[in-house]
Amino acid sequence: MNKKLEFVKMQGTGNDFIMVDARDLDNDWSKLSVDICRNHFGIGADGLITIGNSSIADLKMRIFNADGSEAQICGNGLRCFAKYAVDGKLVRGPDLTVDTVAGVKKVDTVSEHGKVTRARVNMGKPVFKGKDIPVAIDNDGPILDQVVQVDGSELELSFVSMGNPHAVCFMKENVAKFPLLTVGPLVEHHTLFPQRTNFEIVNVLDGRSLQVRIWERGVGETLACGSGACAVAVVSRLKNITGENVDIMISGGTLTISWDGNGDVYLEGPVGEVFSGEFEL
Repeated sequence: MNKKLEFVKMQGTGNDFIMVDARDLDNDWSKLSVDICRNHFGIGADGLITIGNSSIADLKMRIFNADGSEAQICGNGLRCFAKYAVDGKLVRGPDLTVDTVAGVKKVDTVSEHGKVTRARVNMGKPVFKGKDIPVAIDNDGPILDQVVQVDGSELELSFVSMGNPHAVCFMKENVAKFPLLTVGPLVEHHTLFPQRTNFEIVNVLDGRSLQVRIWERGVGETLACGSGACAVAVVSRLKNITGENVDIMISGGTLTISWDGNGDVYLEGPVGEVFSGEFEL
């Protein structure tokens, strides 16, 4: 008799995840993520998130991309994780700490009618040192507008880690018309990035709002990426384009990012449950 795995599918601004309570389970989560995240043959999602026990936080989160690779951090995933934990009463209150590969993160939630509808994540401080992002450039400070050759054309990329690597490209060309499906994988796998990279393309709408498309490492183009939105906001402030609070307009909706230019970056946005069920292993 085949075993069945209980799951909940959640989304944060269209970034969707399969949530599994793995506190008493053992599995090859990397392999399972490939099967379970496949459209048509599986449930379909950007990633698989497992909930585990932690000795240093309320709970532990692991996130596996659709290609089976494990990600260090995911802002939208953290918001979904918080909703799962709070709605399921795995934690006592509306706020919790989460043990991730990128360190312990604090998440505050807002509920309506007994269910979490929004969450605010402390994503920690941005990292700019080349070897720590990582990017194959020896530089201790922010690396902004680095000209990189990609498929015969030049892109001006700015690099930052929000627990995972990001390459951010501000452009005048309409991001909706940019060939992201072609250029995205070339940037992700560029020799500059020893651990590959996430890639964000950005249009400036005004001093508060940015339009963004995202190529997510190990996934492809996604409707949203929390750490990517944070990376865009950080680079935007460093370039004196926006101030402390930025609205990141992405395909799945709007995320609000706050950064004072020095300390931790905060990500806030909506979160929702799509459906729950059982997956046959």
